[in-house]
Amino acid sequence: MNFRNFKNVANTVFGPGSFEQTDEILSEKRGNSFMTFLLDDVFDGKELEKRIPLHDGDLLIKVDISNEPKTSYVDELRQQVMAHTGKAPDGVIGIGGGSTMDLAKAVALMLTNPGSSADYQGWDLIKNPAAYHAAIPTLSGTGACVSRTTVLTGPEKKLGINSDYTVFDQIILDPELIKDVPPDQRFYTGMDCFIHCIESLEGTFLNAFSRGYAEKACELCLEVFLASPDDDSEDADGKLMMASLFGGLSIAYSQVGVCHAMSYGLSFVLGTRHGIGNSIVFNVLDEYYPEGVKQFREMLAKQDFEMPANIMKDVSDDDIDKMIDVALILEPLWENALGKDWKQKITREKLKEIYKRM
Repeated sequence: MNFRNFKNVANTVFGPGSFEQTDEILSEKRGNSFMTFLLDDVFDGKELEKRIPLHDGDLLIKVDISNEPKTSYVDELRQQVMAHTGKAPDGVIGIGGGSTMDLAKAVALMLTNPGSSADYQGWDLIKNPAAYHAAIPTLSGTGACVSRTTVLTGPEKKLGINSDYTVFDQIILDPELIKDVPPDQRFYTGMDCFIHCIESLEGTFLNAFSRGYAEKACELCLEVFLASPDDDSEDADGKLMMASLFGGLSIAYSQVGVCHAMSYGLSFVLGTRHGIGNSIVFNVLDEYYPEGVKQFREMLAKQDFEMPANIMKDVSDDDIDKMIDVALILEPLWENALGKDWKQKITREKLKEIYKRM
């Protein structure tokens, strides 16, 4: 038997205020070119933008993350980066949430690989190592800082670029950067972490490696979101950041499952943001993840959130069929959730029935 020799982030720094080490860390990677910083445009004109250690010649791009990252946007960003001086940068640094980090990964990959990013949606299609790339999360839960996937919506499907070359070379985890995240965004992103850990723990790919990280991540999520909504302790930010890190590591040796597969379909057709989409889907998956769904609803009630309801009432059968098409592309997710014979256990009719519950 061959065990997967998975790639992990090369360097990690964690701690309140660690953002201030960014310049020192990047100095070792600077050559005769420039650094490209992709900044979530929510920070346009804010204090964080002013703290970025830009050197003469560096490129700062404020990325639009109002929609899920698209392959066309990745290709556009690559052109913008290459047009800056006519040569490739020394590195790409993503500062923001999961979408910004996914864009940073994708741009770094496309600086060294020809064609469109849509050509690489799938598993291990990337041939050349990415440019140096680092992440500084300002939102915690997605696990994007540590995963080998950059999730992109292409012209035909929503599917990640899954590759060992996708993994960041450096991450800087500063809990101070997530303290002002709006409560609803904090909750839904945290639920993304909780949900993919439940899918890992309930999956057929589970092993001791995945279990250890997933169990700890779930424990931390429960500690954070079963606390009072007005508990703004600094310790909670650190816990959530670690939950995100452990959650991402939990699926390095396993996979996500039914919820993420169906959420991809939801996002492709309706444009639903990833964390909200996962929460909407997970809330109707009692038959697959009964204990996890119960805990999810307890956290939802504790945080006093109301999720979007009846989102499918005006969705046509043709659009539901598109959702199903996208969901069924994600074969490793279904195999993890239901086993090698998953095609005998799930039907288009069943998926349509589940979608219509949302």
